[in-house]
Formats: sequence, structure tokens, C-alpha cells
Amino acid sequence: MLQISYFCIMNQPLAERVRPKTLEDYISQRHLVGENGSLTGQIKKGMIPSLILWGPPGTGKTTLANIIANESQRPFYILSAINSGVKDIREVIDKAKQSGGLFTAKNPILFIDEIHRFSKSQQDSLLAAVEKGWVTLIGATTENPSFEVIPALLSRCQVYVLNPFGKEDLEDLLTRAIKEDSILKTKDIILKETEALMRLSGGDGRKLLNIFELIVNSEEGDSITITDELVLGKVQKNTVLYDKTGEQHYDIISAFIKSIRGSDPNGAVYWLARMIEGGEDVKFIARRLLISASEDIGLANPTALVIANNAFQAVTTIGYPEARIILSQCAIYLATSQKSNASYSAIGKAQQTVRQTGDLSVPLPLRNAPTKLMKDLGYGKEYKYAHNYQNNFVDEEFLPEEITGTSFYEPGTNARENAIKEFLDKRWKGKYSK
Repeated sequence: MLQISYFCIMNQPLAERVRPKTLEDYISQRHLVGENGSLTGQIKKGMIPSLILWGPPGTGKTTLANIIANESQRPFYILSAINSGVKDIREVIDKAKQSGGLFTAKNPILFIDEIHRFSKSQQDSLLAAVEKGWVTLIGATTENPSFEVIPALLSRCQVYVLNPFGKEDLEDLLTRAIKEDSILKTKDIILKETEALMRLSGGDGRKLLNIFELIVNSEEGDSITITDELVLGKVQKNTVLYDKTGEQHYDIISAFIKSIRGSDPNGAVYWLARMIEGGEDVKFIARRLLISASEDIGLANPTALVIANNAFQAVTTIGYPEARIILSQCAIYLATSQKSNASYSAIGKAQQTVRQTGDLSVPLPLRNAPTKLMKDLGYGKEYKYAHNYQNNFVDEEFLPEEITGTSFYEPGTNARENAIKEFLDKRWKGKYSK
């Protein structure tokens, strides 16, 4: 019997063996569960609202849900959106309804991992149970809930954001694993260098522990010194083609967008294919194309944003595998379009000015004057209505007095924005000629 138990422990991943079971052992997310965290008091009192935990992989969403259930001593049901359907949801809700009274501190908790993968009908099946208090829902998602969770369900839940682990948090995870894990503490492990481990983990605690375990298990003997050279030598040989939940997820989408920005349709289609073959969410790719259409193309070709938005809508409607054709068309269109980041730069400069100058007063001529008192105070006085003047233009200053003459938008050097520049030069007498 002891041999069987030991065998089970040996086959458990390190991340599972050292998973925290109490709030005191939980590392990171101090903004949620620290001394003054937004969830700490609610967990201690056992008064937990239905909530969505949103954060990257390996940031402790499942662990936190387990701890909440343990701390509040509630029945705990777990479903995975990958292999659960409406029937499974209804079975859990029926069990929950039979387990106690409504709106009590002991309401069962229903934890749904990867809730963003649930269809609309699956999410709809949760509404009554959440609203009537038959269950307290805790959903975990790596995707923005505003896009992936239906509004009716989202309005019934609080959303809490989990951040990637910082370097100190990751080092604490390693130290605790070495000290507390029943297998690792039998070895003499020295953490001489950890930079490679930190970088490869990408802020993902589970990935860090998986890599660390791989390194330890690959070494002969019980005395192991962890160095960057050792880590890179072992891990590079075990890199998968595309890890959509890890570092390559961010590296490849970066290469994809940079290929579009660099007007290289071949590069764009290649990196698109890498993501599609790796099982990347097609809606994630479509959202990135939307951003690129505005950030990298902008007013050089305003139609690019229309094309990207239509592509997003089409991908959402059609889904995989045909969505790949739409994504390819959009990516090639954006890559072969003229480029301008003038709009992107303009809002960045304007925001920086706002941060530096604070809340400057709106000039009186530009203020709204819906009441007699406001008119008496000069609101809207001396405002010149552009349509009453030649070419629908009047040379007025529209910025606060303190930043008069500041220029944020600088037209790019492309056919369309050259025309915009000419239009502005004729009216503003060189203001946009810099």
C-alpha cells in the first residue's frame, strides 16, 4: 500500500504536489488576497460572490478557487469547459439545489475552468442558478471576459484580474518547492542562477515548476546545481512546436504583427500558419489584426480597419477551419497596405500631455451652455460656428490656453496622408507642416 502511494506521488507533477491549500501559503496576487486584498475579507468571512478569475496561464486561478472553497467550507464542484456540456451543468446544479438552503454561507461553489470555451447556450444554462443563489460560480479564463462571457452572466459576476508572477514570486515558488516537496527535499539542490528559469517561465508559475522538475529529473545523483547554462541546455531540446499557453504564444503573435508592419505577406502567412497549426484561438488572431489595422496602417488606408473588423465578425460566425482563409486574406491585405502610425503616436502624445498638465479648463468659447446661468457666465460666448465661414473653417484655437499650439498629430508620408497634410496646411498655415 505504501509502495502504491509513493508511486502515485512520483507520478504527480511537481506543480500539483506543491499546490497551496491555504490562503497563507498562496504566493502572489497580493492585490486580491494580501492583507488588504479585495478578496481577503470576503474569503475569511465565507461570503463569496460569483466571480470570474481572469489571468494568464499558471497564475493560480484554479488554486485560488480551491482555497476559497476550503476556507469557506463549502461543497465544491468542478467542471472543465473542454469536456463538459449543458447536461453536466444541470446535474451539478441539481445536486447543489439539494445540498442546502438558498443564499446561505454554505452555498456550493461551482468552479468552471476555461469558462471562455463554453458556448452561449452553456453559459445561458448557468444564469438561473447564479441569480437565484443555488451555486456560487467561480469561472477561470485566460481570455478577456468582456469578449468571451455573455453579458447576462458577466453582469452577475465580479471580475478579478490575476497578474503574471513577478521574479520574487517565482523565486519564492522554487524555494518553497525545494523545502516542502517530499521528493525534492531529499536532494541537495543549489539555485546558483535563476535568470533562464525566470525568462522561460514567462510569469507562469506552473510552467516554471514543470521546467524545474524536468531539469532535476534529468540530472544524475542527488546533488544538483542549477545554472542558466544547464537550464537552457536541457529545455531547448524539449521545446514544443507551438505552446499556445506559454512563451511561444507571445513570440509568434509578435512575429506575425511585425511581419504585417514590415509589409511582408510571406512572413505574415507563415506565422499565421504556425498559430493555426498550433491550435491558437482564431478570435485572438482576429483581434490582433484589428489592432494592427489601426496602429500600423491607420489613416494611410482607413479601409484596413473596416476589412479587419469584417474579418473578425466573419471569423466569429464561421469558426475553424474555414476561418483560416479569412484570416489569411485579412493578413495579406494589411501586410500589403501602406503604413502609418500617426494616429497611434497622436493619442500617445496627447495622453502624455494630459498626465503632465492635469485637468486643464475647457476654454469658455468651447463650453456647452444649456442654461441661462451658463450663458451669463460666458459659456459658449464668442464661439465661431465653422459652417458660417468660407470652406467651413475658422482659425480658432481648440486647446486649453496653457498648451496652445501643441501638435499631436503629424501626418505620415503616404498618398492619403499627404492629401490630409495638404488639406491641413491650407487651413492652418503651416501648423501641420513640421
